[in-house]
Amino acid sequence: MSFSGKIVWITGASSGIGKALALELSKQEAKIILSSRKKEDLELVKQQCKNVNDVKIITLDLEDYNNLQPKVDAAIALFGKIDILVNNGGISQRSFAKDTLISVDKRIMDINYLGTVALSKALLPHFIENKMGHFVVTTSIVGKIGTPLRSSYAASKHALHGFFDSLRAEHHNDNIAVTLVCPGFVNTNISKNG
Repeated sequence: MSFSGKIVWITGASSGIGKALALELSKQEAKIILSSRKKEDLELVKQQCKNVNDVKIITLDLEDYNNLQPKVDAAIALFGKIDILVNNGGISQRSFAKDTLISVDKRIMDINYLGTVALSKALLPHFIENKMGHFVVTTSIVGKIGTPLRSSYAASKHALHGFFDSLRAEHHNDNIAVTLVCPGFVNTNISKNG
């Protein structure tokens, strides 16, 4: 698949997988929208991209999932459309279920699941209208097989699989693709921050 000229919106783009993906897509001549909560970090990523004129920034907080429609409208306005949304933003957790406060479970579900779903649902009408679009979702191998110390994180990733598998089936005839990416351990700060 050629990414030349494609408009790709990446959440969680200030570091880790999102940053690496942005840098690679910029080499492949994509037009990129970078999003995360950290504007300064996004600016640094933008400056490392091949063509900074084809890179735009929209700050957003997935935890604020009731207010993402204006972010979607602003993102579409930047280049006139969006071809691919890479749902990469999220947080992690490392603790035994018995030691994890329910407030932690809720925050992980709010960000990893509800934020990702709300952003995707806000963009979905745009994809339907254009009769094309691609949702890429960074989940995890623990979205398939739960492991110790990852109960809340695994639950949020399992939920993404259920939602996006259903979405794929519902909108197959609209030429809307869904790709679930399930990495194992990655050497980024998400594990340290968990």
